[in-house]
Amino acid sequence: MPKHPPILLSVLTLTLLAFHTMAESTSQGQDQAVTQVKSKGAAIDYGPAIAKLKAAAQYEVAQHDLPAFSISLVDDKKVVWAEGFGFQDAEKQVPATAQTIYRVGSVSKLFTDIAVMQLVEQGKLDLDAPVKDYLPNFHPENPYETPITLRQLMSHRSGLVREPPVGNYFDPTEPTLAETIASLNNTKLVYPPGTKTKYSNAAVSVVGEALEAKAGMPFERRVEQTLLKPLAMPNSSFDRPTDKADLLATGWMWTYDGRRFEAPTFALGTGPAGNFYSNVVDLSQLLICLFQDGATPDGPILKPETLRQMITPTKDEHGAENRDFGIGFHIQQMDDYTKVGHGGAIYGFSTQFEALPQRKLGVAAASSLDGTNDIVRQLVEYALRLMIATQDGQPLPEYPTTTPLATERAKALVGSYRQQDGSDMLTISELNGDVFLDQGVFQRQLRATSSDGTIVTDDPFGYGNPVVPHGSDGVKYGDRVYKRLPNEPPAGIPARWEGLIGEYGWDHNTLYILEKDGQLHALIEWFYEYPLTEIGPNEFAFPDYGLYHGEKLFFKRDESETATEVTAAEVLFERRPVGTKHGDTFKIDPVKPIEEIRPVAMAATPPAEAGDFVESDLVELITLDPTIKLDIRYASTNNFMGAVMYKQPKAFMQRPAAEALVRAHHRLKERGLGLLIHDAYRPWFVTKMFWDATPASMQGFVANPANGSRHNRGCAVDLTLYDLKTGKPIEMVATYDEFSPRSFPMYPGGTSRQRWYRQFLRETMEAENFTIYPLEWWHFDYQDWSKYRIGNETFEELTQ
Repeated sequence: MPKHPPILLSVLTLTLLAFHTMAESTSQGQDQAVTQVKSKGAAIDYGPAIAKLKAAAQYEVAQHDLPAFSISLVDDKKVVWAEGFGFQDAEKQVPATAQTIYRVGSVSKLFTDIAVMQLVEQGKLDLDAPVKDYLPNFHPENPYETPITLRQLMSHRSGLVREPPVGNYFDPTEPTLAETIASLNNTKLVYPPGTKTKYSNAAVSVVGEALEAKAGMPFERRVEQTLLKPLAMPNSSFDRPTDKADLLATGWMWTYDGRRFEAPTFALGTGPAGNFYSNVVDLSQLLICLFQDGATPDGPILKPETLRQMITPTKDEHGAENRDFGIGFHIQQMDDYTKVGHGGAIYGFSTQFEALPQRKLGVAAASSLDGTNDIVRQLVEYALRLMIATQDGQPLPEYPTTTPLATERAKALVGSYRQQDGSDMLTISELNGDVFLDQGVFQRQLRATSSDGTIVTDDPFGYGNPVVPHGSDGVKYGDRVYKRLPNEPPAGIPARWEGLIGEYGWDHNTLYILEKDGQLHALIEWFYEYPLTEIGPNEFAFPDYGLYHGEKLFFKRDESETATEVTAAEVLFERRPVGTKHGDTFKIDPVKPIEEIRPVAMAATPPAEAGDFVESDLVELITLDPTIKLDIRYASTNNFMGAVMYKQPKAFMQRPAAEALVRAHHRLKERGLGLLIHDAYRPWFVTKMFWDATPASMQGFVANPANGSRHNRGCAVDLTLYDLKTGKPIEMVATYDEFSPRSFPMYPGGTSRQRWYRQFLRETMEAENFTIYPLEWWHFDYQDWSKYRIGNETFEELTQ
C-alpha cells in the first residue's frame, strides 16, 4: 500500500490481547453469551442492522460522491451480507456489486506476510536471521551494528526508507521486483533497525523478494498456490485481472483544487506491498479463515499459534511493544475490543480489512475514490458496532450525518487564526458555499451535524473534530484554541526560495513546493502537506511525523537558481512546466488563423433564447469611476490568442453590475489598492472565435458559443488588483488567462502572500454579490447575470 491510512488519525492506545482471550470488562459476559448462542446454532437476525448500514453507505456514496463502494460482513464461519453501491465504470452504466474487483493497496501486505510465515513454520525462513542470509545482494547503507531481519521488515521497524528510488509509488515504468530491491542499495537506513516504527512499502517488497528466493518461484505464484486456492478466492490476484474486465472498478483521483480524473493503472515495483486485486467477498474468506484459527476446507494455511503471533504487537530490542503492528497486521483499539487488519490506499482506491477476534466479527470494504480510507473505516466500524449491538440485544447505533454550513455561520468563521503560543496556524475559507479548514497536514471541509448543528469536519477524509467559536475572536478546534489574526497580507519570501517553489513530478501524482506561514512546505501524494526544515540552500527535512518522517529533500538548480528537480525521500521528481512566468502572457497556438475565423464568427447568429429578459443597459466602467484601471488585453496582441479581438480597449457592464464593481473598487482604496480590468462585456462573436481557435484539450477554459458566455450578457468581469501608489498589478499565484491548474481559485501552490491577495480579491467581490468562476481566480459573475440576453453588439455600436 503506497499510502498508510492510519497516519490520517491519531493512533489509539492499544491493549495487548491474545487472539481468543476475552476482554476483562463488562463485555466479557456478553461475549460468552454470544458464544453460547452460536454454539446452539441459533440464527442471529442482522436484518435491522443491515438496513441501517445500507442507509449509511448510500448516504456516504451520495454525500461524498463515491463512484463505487462495496462491503461484506462476516460472522464467524459465514458471510452474512455483502453488497455494492454506486457504479463501477466511468460511464456509470454498471452498478457496483459485492463481486466488483478493486485494487486493495496495502491489504496486499497481509498475503505476502502470511505466505512468508508459512515458510517460517516449515523452518525455511527465520524471522530473526539477518535478511542478507536470504538476499546476499541486498545491502543498503546500514551504519548501525544491528542487521535487518524479516520480523523488523514485516512490522515496519527495519529503518528502511518508505519508498525505493526505483519502482516507488510514483514510478509509472513498472520495473521488476528485482530492479526495485536493487535500487535500495543506493539508500541509507533512516533509523537503527528495531528502534522506531516507520511504515515502509520498500520493506515489505524486500520480504516479497525473500519469499521468492526461498520458494523458488515468483511471489505472486506462491501466494496463489498456498493462499488464494485453499481460501477459495477466485477473483483475487497480484496481477491485473484483464480477463475479468467486466468486474473491475474504475479508480478515481481528486485534488484540493477541485479536479477529479481517472486513476492510473500501472503496476507498482513494490508489488508485494501493494499490487493486489480483490473483491469484498474474496477478502471475507480470509476473515473466515482467521476466525477458524487458520483452517480452510482444504486444510490449514497457518497454525493457530502462528496467527496469534501475527496479531500480537512486536517488541523492540528493549522489550517495549510496537503498539501499531504485529507481524503484517495493524493493531488498534475499537471501544473495548482489539481490532486487527489492514488498510489499503492506492491510486483511486481505498480499502479496509478489519476483524474483532474476540467476537469473531469482521468487515471488508472498498471504495473507488482515492484518499477515502477514513470514510471506508468509519462505515466498517459502524458495521462492527451494529453487529455487536445485534448480538447483544442492544439498541442499534445511529450513523452521523451532516448538512451544508449556513452562509452566515460560514462567513463569520472565515479568517486566519493562530494559537496564542504561536505554535500552530489555522485558516478557514469559503468557496461558493463550501467551507474549508486548513490546519496541519490536511485541508478539511466544514459542515453542520444533522442532529444539533455542531460544526464538524466532514469530507472524503471522514467525519472528524468539532469547530466551536471561542470568545469574540477565536475558535476551538479539537482541544486547541486559536485567536483570529488581523487580515493583512503576509510578508514576501526570501529570494533563495523563489527558484524552489513550483510543481514537480507527474500528472498522476504531483509534488507541490509552496510557501506557507514563512516556511517552505511540501504537498505530496495530493493530500499530505508537511512543513520543511531548511538545513541548507538545497537541503530540507520532512517533519518527524507523517508519511516521510526522518527523510529529506535535495534540490538541484540551474544557472538561474531555479530548481530543475528535487529528490524527496529517495524519489526523483523533475520540475513540471506549469503556467506562465509572472509578467509574461500565456499563449496558445490557434487551430485556425484568426483572420480566417473572424468573418465566419461575425456572420454567425447567437443561440436563440426564450423567456423574459431585463433590457440591456451597458455602461462604460471608467465613466462611473476613472480611477478604475484598464488593461484590455483583447484590444492588443498581448493575449492568449496572440491576435487583436476588439478594436477598442473598452470595458462595459450592465449598470447594476458596474455600480457594484465601483463599490468594490472604493472599498479597496482603503487598502491602497484598486481594480485592474482585463475584460468585461464581450460580443458573442468573439466568444465563438475563442472556441473555434482553441484546441479541444483546452476548451474547458473558454465558453461554448452554443450556450453563450456570461461575458456576452454583460455581467461578467475579468480583473485583478493593482497598487494605487505604484500603479503596478499585484502578483497572484497565476497570471491572467493562464490555461493551467494554477488558475483555479483553490490551487494550493505559490506563496502565502499570493494566495492572500487572491482570497482578498474574492472576498471583496463577493461582498458586492459577485461569484467567482470555479476555474479562474480572475473571473467574477454578478448575481443577476441570467436576467440578461446574450449580446453581440460591438464596442463601436455601443459607443454610437
